[in-house]
Amino acid sequence: MTRQLLILRHGKSDWGVDVEDFQRPLKKRGRRGAKAIGKWLRGQNLVPDHVCSSPATRAIDTAQRACKALGFDPAAIQQVERIYDARMEDLIQVLTGCDPSVRRVMMVGHNPGFEDLLLYLTGSDIPIPEDGKYLPTATVAVLDMPDDWTTLAPGSAHVRALMRAKELMSPDESGDDDA
Repeated sequence: MTRQLLILRHGKSDWGVDVEDFQRPLKKRGRRGAKAIGKWLRGQNLVPDHVCSSPATRAIDTAQRACKALGFDPAAIQQVERIYDARMEDLIQVLTGCDPSVRRVMMVGHNPGFEDLLLYLTGSDIPIPEDGKYLPTATVAVLDMPDDWTTLAPGSAHVRALMRAKELMSPDESGDDDA
């Protein structure tokens, strides 16, 4: 197996709560989306060896819910401060710091850094979705990576799958909610 990277953008967050951005929680839809992505990953036999997440509330909650659904111990999630509000270069540094024995990494965090990372690693050779968003909330990109985490050049990865939680849930589950 080649190395793989699972780039998971956090679930839909609740802008109706008066808190700082870092503490913004998930909406019900975001919690359902994280679980749906975790179940899908499990069904695809894509259980990671290592999971790292932004420590922001909406990201770590997404990571924990997805990991629980896919059979990865949520207590083993590594919270990495630099993933929050990260630029693509910061995310590359997180990946190049991965243990060489790790074959599949799941990184949970935020846009625009995650979309920038996706486009950098794939050489921007991804069709633009109808809505113009590569990684809307609760979307995972599965990338086949180079055999060495330290050699992540532009265009060095290939997209195996791009799955949106919205595609996995019924209209009732994926619709907007205010709760």
